[in-house]
Formats: sequence, C-alpha cells, structure tokens
Amino acid sequence: MFPDQKQFGIHLTDEGLDIFTAKINIEVQWASEQVIAAIEKNGGVITTAYYDPHSLFLLKNPKKFFESGQAIPRRMIPPPDVIEYYTNPKTRGYLADPEKISHERLKLAQKYGYKLPDLENDACYNMLIERKDPRQIFFGLEPGWVINLKDKCILKPRDEELLRFYSS
Repeated sequence: MFPDQKQFGIHLTDEGLDIFTAKINIEVQWASEQVIAAIEKNGGVITTAYYDPHSLFLLKNPKKFFESGQAIPRRMIPPPDVIEYYTNPKTRGYLADPEKISHERLKLAQKYGYKLPDLENDACYNMLIERKDPRQIFFGLEPGWVINLKDKCILKPRDEELLRFYSS
C-alpha cells in the first residue's frame, strides 16, 4: 500500500475467488460484486469503507504512529464523488442502512444461486457482526486516545471539549 502514490486503501480483487472458502469479517476500501458474493457465500461479512490518505499512512505503520505520542485522529468522511459508493447497500458500504444491506445480501445470493448462511445461528456470530465506528481508524481504539507503547497504557481524553471533538 502506497498512499503517497495515490494508491488508496485495500481493493479486494477476484483473484482466487473460485477456490476461496474462508469465513471472514473484512473491511476493505473497494470490492466487486463477485468478491462480495464469494465472501457471503462462505458465511462471511464484507464492508467497504473509505480511508482518507492520512488514515492510510497511519494504518501502514501503526507502531511508528503510536510511538509519536499523538492522539489517534478521526477517520475523515468520504468526499462527495464517492459518498454514494459508501452509502450503497449493494456495495456493502459502511454508511449504508443495515436493513437494506440484509436485503441486498439475499438478492445477491439469489442472483449467484447460493443459499445465504444464517449468520444469527452461526458459532462465529459475535465475530461476524463486529464493526468499527465510521470515524475509527483502528479497530478497538477510539479517536482521541494516545497509545503509549513504552508504558503499555492508553491515555484517554477527559476534557469535555476534546470528547465532543473526537466523537463528532
């Protein structure tokens, strides 16, 4: 991944989808309909999510970022030219209505001729439903937190103004 060369994010390609059998919960920046179908056919979940260039730099080397002592920033919202993609349930956009995504999952299964696995009764259900907040960059780590690797602790803001800023 080279964000400085305008190669934004992770694009999941269809290479090997005919032999793909894993059940995964994955977040990528872009995926085709065939890739979405391959993941969902195996009982997995896919989400497409926008990452601004700065967020991609942080994801590329999180240890270096954490060592800098800076607070984790908010992930930026998508620019107008791609907002439709990330609000579209057909592309499993992270800003799409979850009920509409469920409907699109069923439609895609019918289109490609597979039985949609029942996620609610799956042993991996808790893993499959996990999602980041739309403004989160790192799973499990909130914007505004400072990760102190040396002391092995997380510093969380308490100031009301900072809390409002990072939660908006």
